[in-house]
Amino acid sequence: MKARIIVTLKSGVLDPQGKAIEGALKSLDVSDVLGVRQGKVFDIEIAAANKSEAETKLKMACEKLLANTVVENYQIELL
Repeated sequence: MKARIIVTLKSGVLDPQGKAIEGALKSLDVSDVLGVRQGKVFDIEIAAANKSEAETKLKMACEKLLANTVVENYQIELL
């Protein structure tokens, strides 16, 4: 089963990399950018009997490794 996991910073958490990207875009004359928040995307293939089992395994992977749940949110999409 294929899945995509999207990890983003929680609102209110400072994003210095996003600010750097925003500044770079403005220096490239992409002046309409009002803000940038960066994140991570993981495309994963996982062996699972059904969607529920896959979601359980992927949630555990997010909680233990892929996301720092203190400052990040994650979203699991089964493809």
